Amino acid sequence: MTADLLAGKRLAVLGAGKIGSLLLRAFLAQKLITPDRLRATVRRPERAQALTQDLGAAASTDNRAATRDADIVLLCVKPQTVTEVLEAIRPELGPDKLVISVAASVPTRYIEQHIGADIPVVRAMPNTPCAIGAGMTGLCAGRFAGALHLEAARALFQAVGRTVTVDERLMDAVTGLSASGPAFLYVVLESLIDGGLKVGLPRDVATLLAAQTMLGAARMALETGDHPALLKDAVTTPAGCTIDGILELEEGKLRVTLIKAVVKATERAGQLLVRP
Repeated sequence: MTADLLAGKRLAVLGAGKIGSLLLRAFLAQKLITPDRLRATVRRPERAQALTQDLGAAASTDNRAATRDADIVLLCVKPQTVTEVLEAIRPELGPDKLVISVAASVPTRYIEQHIGADIPVVRAMPNTPCAIGAGMTGLCAGRFAGALHLEAARALFQAVGRTVTVDERLMDAVTGLSASGPAFLYVVLESLIDGGLKVGLPRDVATLLAAQTMLGAARMALETGDHPALLKDAVTTPAGCTIDGILELEEGKLRVTLIKAVVKATERAGQLLVRP
């Protein structure tokens, strides 16, 4: 299905910054898109030249030209510059082209209104583990995007991890949980490593133990489908060492702090779009 939906398609990545560059490199590594069918844009000419040499794919500062040659336009610019970019590429867009936006907080209706035509738009919110094929991407369709448009977007992002389709009103929550979530977990991971150092483990050993433990715990949750509370109970024995550790976590309010972190990130995601 993936090959059929994307076969022969030309992709433009507008804004090959942090997330845009991450995605296009992953697409190339997965052989989802070949360099000759890829166009990328950046703000500075010297960056475009370096990207062209690095990837073997054409990069420029011309969003309109890149859009003209594309079947799928991946909009990876910052929310504050979406309006400017949409106005520049509008003459090159038509119903035969799919726009996929990864700009946080920007609704599909906002993009549709600024394009001024019945253009299929899909909104996506990936996270940085897409770089190693372990990403999580939330997707939702705009008013003019059909099932095949959504499937094409899903095909792109499933090549770099997992996807979930949600109602658009939940996309800021997706941003707050899975897009911001890796940073929260890195803080937890760093803390576990520091705990290992505190009890005498060498840093490399503590890092391996903590990172693999976090990876294994996440896989257990995904592959068993069990509630995390059940998985926790399976580790926690009466009067054992784990329950003492959990007591410290509860006294330190780790649970409520992580919940509040997701809530705050979600609230902020809804404020990123600067409307003219």
